[in-house]
Amino acid sequence: MRTFISFLLIIFTFNVSAQTLKGKVVKVSDGDTITILDSLHLQIKIRLYGIDCPEKKQDYGTVAKKFTADKCFSKLIIVESKGKDKYGRTLGIVILPDRSQLNLLLLESGLAWHYKAFDKSKRYADAEVKAKKQKQGLWAVKHPVAPWEFRKEKKAIATVETH
Repeated sequence: MRTFISFLLIIFTFNVSAQTLKGKVVKVSDGDTITILDSLHLQIKIRLYGIDCPEKKQDYGTVAKKFTADKCFSKLIIVESKGKDKYGRTLGIVILPDRSQLNLLLLESGLAWHYKAFDKSKRYADAEVKAKKQKQGLWAVKHPVAPWEFRKEKKAIATVETH
């Protein structure tokens, strides 16, 4: 019976607050992926919505991860959910304890691309343009490679190597 009540509580909680999650950041996988522990002690993987940080093996990949960790690791945050991605991760806008938005801070610092294929926000587009003009972060590199291009190239190499 107790398990059933816990199950109902979980379902009710997700239905009521499907748009907003709260939790403590317990893991930073990379610049745009974190894991939170919510009040029910469930771990939820969050993929930052509307941006794409460099991969770990790209220029500024480790810098983006450190930036994200410095801003949110072990802190209580709010996530404005934007649904799920194809891997089942929650897509979200991360609101830090000081009420700033991590997604936007990464763009402004030149540590992420605006992921225009999934987000049409003028605010994000403007932040990326400004960071480019000021040669912030990855925009200081002569020919920065977008993470989705890097992943595509890596996948193509792996396919060639297996044949």
